[in-house]
Amino acid sequence: MTTDEARGVREEDAFDIGSMTDWLHANAEKSFQDRLSGTPAVRQFPGGASNLTFLLRYPELDLIMRTPPRGTKAKGAHDMGREYRIQRGLAPVFPYVAAMVAFCEDPAVLGADFYVMERLHGLIPRADLTSDDLTPEQARGMCLSMVEVLAELHAVAPDAAGLTSLGKGRGYVRRQVEGWSVRYRNARTDDAPDLERVMTWLDQRQPDDVGTCVIHNDFKMDNLVFEADDPTRLLGVLDWEMATLGDPLMDLGGDLAFWVEAADTDLALFRRVPTHLPGMLTRAEVVERYCEQTGLSLTDEQWRFYEIFGLFRLAVISQQIYYRYFHGQTTNEAFAVFGPAVRIAEQRIGTILGWA
Repeated sequence: MTTDEARGVREEDAFDIGSMTDWLHANAEKSFQDRLSGTPAVRQFPGGASNLTFLLRYPELDLIMRTPPRGTKAKGAHDMGREYRIQRGLAPVFPYVAAMVAFCEDPAVLGADFYVMERLHGLIPRADLTSDDLTPEQARGMCLSMVEVLAELHAVAPDAAGLTSLGKGRGYVRRQVEGWSVRYRNARTDDAPDLERVMTWLDQRQPDDVGTCVIHNDFKMDNLVFEADDPTRLLGVLDWEMATLGDPLMDLGGDLAFWVEAADTDLALFRRVPTHLPGMLTRAEVVERYCEQTGLSLTDEQWRFYEIFGLFRLAVISQQIYYRYFHGQTTNEAFAVFGPAVRIAEQRIGTILGWA
């Protein structure tokens, strides 16, 4: 098994290491200051289409720095302070967040807000894990641990974490259906399906919120860190930029849209995590286990709304990425596959609802 490896800093993402180091020495939490000796070696984690993630390697510890992409002006989409405050608030009541070290909003340091946290060392399950890396028993244990921690997150009282102002209150389901429908219509290209039938189905069948709690909104396996020597033990949850207060079943539905089983040959394009390996729970088993953990009761018909919403949301995300490629905003050929991905999601929805 391997952990994520950081690489050299991309030229377009380079920053003034000296300025950052000086600021961090002066502003880090006191419990970290004695371990910040010298100038750290800086590496960058791959990806970074959303926020950029760097490894700061000091002799005594590894830190992680997150900052928006260079040139970012829209703070709402890359709010480092919000991401920092969520994790700092959760820390006393949810032991699966990294220790926060410092938050900087002085543009003179790096040109953008950034925050620093302690690195969580362990296994992040990626698509390249195989059955040689995980036994069926380990794969099952990994799934059970994931579901238990998600249920634990949803049980956190927002006021206990100081996060009562994070969301907009009741009506989360309605806002999500309306919001993602607008996003799809705005991002639709000439070669994309209109998905109006799907949006109408969601609009007409949306349930009331089952509750309002802290939700992660991107609780996929590749945002989780497991113990490297015991992959059934979950150590931490990463990437809190989309977290808010909302309906827990909408969180689960959005997450399971990325849960591609071995038999899902049509969804293979979407698979980014090893949910196809022997021993992994099926989507139905994840839902069943989640309900056991939370005390919720769901019929198949009730769950169908959240399943369809998750797939529709995945289609919108794919279309938004493809939109950039279609209009020449990027020449990255990897983005071209997201156009067909929208149709795959549409076909899966049609199959579930008996339209195909």
